[in-house]
Amino acid sequence: MYKVKLSSFEGPFDLLVYLIESARMSIYDIRISEITSEYLAVLKELEENDIAVSEEFMVLAASLIEIKSKMILPRTNELGDTVLEEDPRDELVSRILEYRRYKKMAEFLKEKEDENQRIFEKPEEDISVYTDNPDEYLSLDLGEFSRAFNLFISKKQRVESVRKHYTKIEREKARMVDRIKLILSRVRENMDRVHYFRDMVPNRKDKYDTVVSFMSVLEMAKENVINVKQERNFADIEISLGDAENLDKVLSKYDGTEGGSDEQ
Repeated sequence: MYKVKLSSFEGPFDLLVYLIESARMSIYDIRISEITSEYLAVLKELEENDIAVSEEFMVLAASLIEIKSKMILPRTNELGDTVLEEDPRDELVSRILEYRRYKKMAEFLKEKEDENQRIFEKPEEDISVYTDNPDEYLSLDLGEFSRAFNLFISKKQRVESVRKHYTKIEREKARMVDRIKLILSRVRENMDRVHYFRDMVPNRKDKYDTVVSFMSVLEMAKENVINVKQERNFADIEISLGDAENLDKVLSKYDGTEGGSDEQ
């Protein structure tokens, strides 16, 4: 008998596949009598523990019992000749295979969703200053020409400002690996005392430097590399060493294609 928890399974087929794999059966040659007994035993144990069993689990149980009954019926006619008929398990096998295909697709989509969670998009900007102003022509007097030239310079400065802004973001992104290593080294140097987030920001006057440190702390906390605590709103964040063995997992997100190995 396999000890299972209903909360661990997404549905009746999830439980059924688990039992089949645990018994090392082939999906194409299910020992239907054995697997039905195991499935019903799990449901009975859940009911004895006052755990609600959904209707879906009961419907599959009924299907297994029906297949089991068909398997024990004689397969000969009145003359004693063997009657060739479809295997009662064929429909169940087909449904299990379909379930596994959909589950695999769901896992793939979940991986893509997790990847998208690590993609940061720039906020929407007001570009009306570029689209609302008509083109300027040079058939102007000196004053109008001067104003047109100043407008051109102003637009160029805005473009340069945007370019520098996102260049800096890429540079800060490349520094994530270094900042994570810096934070970890400081925590390791004095493992017995509590560290504070403000001490992990080399240049507190630079908001990008603060963001890099904060994102590094979040990534490390998510992977349990460090432990963080904040007593109240706006209080300084307390940092202590967690499971440093997960550090490679954190750093891999920022290596290679994600900018961890780019030149700064």
